[in-house]
Amino acid sequence: MRLIKVGAGVLNQTPLDWEGNRGRIEQAIARARAEGVTILCLPELCITGYGCEDAFHSPGLHQTALDLLLEIAPASGGMIASIGLPLFYNRGLYNAAALLVDGRVAGFTAKRYLAGDGIHYEPRWFKAWPEGHVAEIDVAGRSVPLGDVLFDCGGVKLGFEICEDAWVANRPGGAMALQGVDIILNPSASHFAFGKDDVRQRFVTEGSRAFGVAYLYANLLGNEAGRIIYDGGALIASGGNLVAVGGRFSYRDVDLTAAVVDITANRMMQSRVGSFRPEVDDRAVDVPFTYPDLAPVAPVALGRSWEQGEHVKEEEMARAVALGLFDYLRKSRAGGFVVSLSGGADSSAVSCLVSLMAHFAAAELGIEGLRDKLAHIDLAACAGPREVVGRLLTCVYQATRNSGPVTRNAARQVAEAIGARFLELDVDAMVQGYIDLVSGAVGRPLAWESDDVALQNIQARARGPSVWLLANLDQRLLLATSNRSEAAVGYATMDGDTCGGLSPIAGIDKAFLRRWLVWLEKTGPSGLHPIPALAAVTVQAPTAELRPPASGQTDEGDLMPYELLDAIEGSAIRDRRTPIEVFQEMRVRFPAYDVATLVTYVERFFRLFCRNQWKRERYAPSFHLDDKNLDPKTWCRFPILSGGYERELGELRAYAARL
Repeated sequence: MRLIKVGAGVLNQTPLDWEGNRGRIEQAIARARAEGVTILCLPELCITGYGCEDAFHSPGLHQTALDLLLEIAPASGGMIASIGLPLFYNRGLYNAAALLVDGRVAGFTAKRYLAGDGIHYEPRWFKAWPEGHVAEIDVAGRSVPLGDVLFDCGGVKLGFEICEDAWVANRPGGAMALQGVDIILNPSASHFAFGKDDVRQRFVTEGSRAFGVAYLYANLLGNEAGRIIYDGGALIASGGNLVAVGGRFSYRDVDLTAAVVDITANRMMQSRVGSFRPEVDDRAVDVPFTYPDLAPVAPVALGRSWEQGEHVKEEEMARAVALGLFDYLRKSRAGGFVVSLSGGADSSAVSCLVSLMAHFAAAELGIEGLRDKLAHIDLAACAGPREVVGRLLTCVYQATRNSGPVTRNAARQVAEAIGARFLELDVDAMVQGYIDLVSGAVGRPLAWESDDVALQNIQARARGPSVWLLANLDQRLLLATSNRSEAAVGYATMDGDTCGGLSPIAGIDKAFLRRWLVWLEKTGPSGLHPIPALAAVTVQAPTAELRPPASGQTDEGDLMPYELLDAIEGSAIRDRRTPIEVFQEMRVRFPAYDVATLVTYVERFFRLFCRNQWKRERYAPSFHLDDKNLDPKTWCRFPILSGGYERELGELRAYAARL
């Protein structure tokens, strides 16, 4: 029996925050040492931050990262620790993991499979390291290995799968298993997406079984660079069993998950597998190291309580967006938030997410810890999270003659329920001023019969200057409230409801958002209370409330039912299906609609999607929450000008006519 205490650390880093990143790495090492951890895995590119973008092309960045690694190395005395950084070698930049052993750099493993899809652009900056190759690199006058390296540290063999390496079919772990690896370290920068943690747990656990190893997975945490949220969630598996699970969406800078693993048990498990054919040549780099003696320990309980229920997606959304807002607030050093609260679903959701942010942070950090994390804002008078919301969030209801008492009362009730500051502004005079000004210029009165869209849009745009002014008064962030369903078809007014420096729910479809609000109204996140006042919102049919009340305007009347819109979007954009294929799928999924109606809705979607790419290009930065995002800067690129599927839509009409 050979027992080793291992640990996986999650870090909330910031790109190019050299001293901050260094401090958090050293804090993780110190905490691991205090808890008796001998082998520690830290996240991918944690010295520089993962989201440096084209700053990775700067030679100064590479040198500074290496300098910091050498400054950090002595902190690992008596331990083994992996630390991620970019490394330049022979005219190529590599995404590498340094292995520190007893205070010195033992060598580097370079990533073999680069993430180049979805929100990831690693091939823009890095080169993929070729399998089986090892080079030598000079580090502070010492020659150390770089590449596809296996390290033999005091008789225990360590190897790496760096993030994407573990997501491919030909995982490096298979070859390492044949070379007798004992522990695989996986430093990752794995973005949050709904349901993704289940996939991680499967490849970690299955990797530990198939390769006969202990497997350490360490992820980034929080809103690192603005758009991408990392959920942490460190994992440790051994011999096919998950032995330790770290928390997700923590508000702490550093978190550590540790476990004791039995190296001998894994070796014997592998030896009993008849199909296993180990290599007899030992190509590992020998690194002297002595491990402390450990006694067996009882297994720890696994799991996160909030993930055991039937509303995991709702919980994930609440926790991911709340953490994203918290980190954006503190890293941007903004003074708080402003929301144009219309009394509808979108703005109510954004406002409630700010409230959840304060409650989650206070629950984990305590009110003093929350104040410390937001030290740039004066929260001294705040005795609890509700008072923090009152200090950080201003909600503004802006009425025109087309606004009604239902939305006004709903806005007030939601703001009062969460403790936000609530203001009411009447912008009708400004709207009429613009209308009169333009009417005089063009020489005719503007009328709903001839100028419907223009008259709707001016109401939304007239609300923009006042909320921007309120935000500017206290250096606050104005939060835009548009959702993904609106973005898909351009059902939003540029410089109106899209006003804002950050768009927290632009990655969320309206159908799910409405279900989420009902859940928040009646159940709420584990450990927190629901918000019953949302009943005033969830009872309403979504409406822009821009036409005269007598028109009975609703979003779904202008567009189509949201459930159908979101299904068409998923089929057309995520799955890349043609209009005929989308129509065929919708006939199966929505049999209540007749052929003519479905053709109308499918055609409407494709036309509106193509016409409104320019709007999506102009949206404020949004959080990536779902791996079917429409954000052209992180997920879904589409030409601003296109042929608009004219041929394909003609084929759809001809096909439907034959049915």
